[in-house]
Amino acid sequence: MSDTKLNGAEAMVRMLELYGVKHIFGLCGDTSLPFYDALYRLDHGIDHVLTRDERSAGYMADAYARVTNRVGVCEGPSGGGATYLLPAFVEANESSIPILGITSDVPVSSRGRFPLTELDQEALYKPLTKWNTTIDLAQQIPGAVRTAFREMTTGRPGTTHICFPHDVQKHEVSQTELWAQDGHETFPAQRFVPSEPAIQKAVDLLLQAHSPIVICGGGVVISGAEVALANLVELLNIPVCTTVSGQGSLAGRHPLNAGVVGSNGGVIATRNIVAQADLVFFIGCRAGSTTTEHWRFPSPNTNIIHLDIDANTIGVNYKTHAPLFGDAKLTLELINLLLQKQIINRTKKVIDGKTLSLQSKEEKFAPFLQLAQSNDSPIVPERIVHSLNRLLPKDAIICADPGTPCPYFSAYFLSDLPGRHFITNRAHGALGYAMSAAIGAAIGRPNLKSVAVMGDGSFGFTVGELETITRRKLPILMIVISNSVYGWIKASQKSGYDKRYFSVDFERTDHARVAAAYGIQSWRVDNPLQLDEVLKKAIESGAPALVDIISQPLQDAAAPVSQWMG
Repeated sequence: MSDTKLNGAEAMVRMLELYGVKHIFGLCGDTSLPFYDALYRLDHGIDHVLTRDERSAGYMADAYARVTNRVGVCEGPSGGGATYLLPAFVEANESSIPILGITSDVPVSSRGRFPLTELDQEALYKPLTKWNTTIDLAQQIPGAVRTAFREMTTGRPGTTHICFPHDVQKHEVSQTELWAQDGHETFPAQRFVPSEPAIQKAVDLLLQAHSPIVICGGGVVISGAEVALANLVELLNIPVCTTVSGQGSLAGRHPLNAGVVGSNGGVIATRNIVAQADLVFFIGCRAGSTTTEHWRFPSPNTNIIHLDIDANTIGVNYKTHAPLFGDAKLTLELINLLLQKQIINRTKKVIDGKTLSLQSKEEKFAPFLQLAQSNDSPIVPERIVHSLNRLLPKDAIICADPGTPCPYFSAYFLSDLPGRHFITNRAHGALGYAMSAAIGAAIGRPNLKSVAVMGDGSFGFTVGELETITRRKLPILMIVISNSVYGWIKASQKSGYDKRYFSVDFERTDHARVAAAYGIQSWRVDNPLQLDEVLKKAIESGAPALVDIISQPLQDAAAPVSQWMG
């Protein structure tokens, strides 16, 4: 390679190209002009997706990474733009999703002289990322990008941030410094497994248990461990429960899949499965407050096996009898090899996992299905979920916002396929996630139907991205559950504050007319008898489509949220 000189912006583009980046989500600004000019001039094969809000750019990169297992890349300008990316970074980092954010900054030579948009970006991003840096010299660009990709894809995946000053983008970099480390363009990279004695201890506990269960977090899907998990639980005939983020670890209709547990999407029937277990095998989850209903289920005296890529999650909330520090897929494959040889030693009578799971599902879905047939107006949420379960393509990807969509779709959405078919932002639960996430998913997996399910509160956060959807001609289906309230808060005020409702209600918006103004096909439905017909038209339209559904307020609904159920 000749020692050709590039400017810093060109070097950044070439480094992203070397790591196989195909899409960048972002929004322009003054301090980003050299970077944009390099993207314009160079032949690199990278598609820049212009967004209408930096928050949206981050959420798009997040969902893009989730559906592709490639790093999601987003960018934004200095000052306010750098601050607007923060919600996406904290969400993705806590969800172990690798996104790289590149924010331009004031020139290094202007620091401390009160230039417009100056702030300490490195300090701002430090608590929200796995790794972050400020590039002070153009020669640091290649090493910074290599470090970012290594940090994002190895160990526990997470977010990284690079602050890219305006003058550094113009300084020279030697082309001989531009190279990428193979294997860090996808995640997880450089997998590892626990020691043989640790794996044998887990196998012994599984074979000795009378009523074992598995609780899967998002780490199963991130690792691609779905087949290994299915082999394990089918061999042992034990139920699988999941966290909200762990959906897809096992196909939703698999006879051993008992569904989501915990305080958001769990019901009494699934709680009982956890309560009766004498052994819980946590895989790729942190056993946090939502999953365990504040560490009540399982009880503290239950035998625990905990497998996670992050050693810092093991033994934090439960005394762990078999800690397994390693990659979920490779570790489960090793456990399965030992189980196949040693299952003959399983002499203790074991509860029938399929019967237990199916009984729990029947108990859980009986009241749901009854409500799903309701012809009441406003339309009950159960009817919306049931219709989408029946009408969506089997491989559709649903992106759900917090509020009304999250508990209902966590509890009752059923995918026939394992893997990433349900996405929600459960780490921090900010509103305004689903529409942007659906854009990222649609760009990452254009062959699959991408669906955004949001409340009207969330719609208000992200309405501007309707223009992005129209401009990109993305055939996304958008569902607005319209109930004119910040429903989760009002339901909590009903349950815990004796119906002292304060500042949670707002006027109804005609979301269909708003979407139509952006050039999107749209329908408004208030009659439950028309719901299936309209949804079918929207799904089959082959174009961006929005269905505004006048829905029962969450505080009046039978939501699967344990704190409201008793």
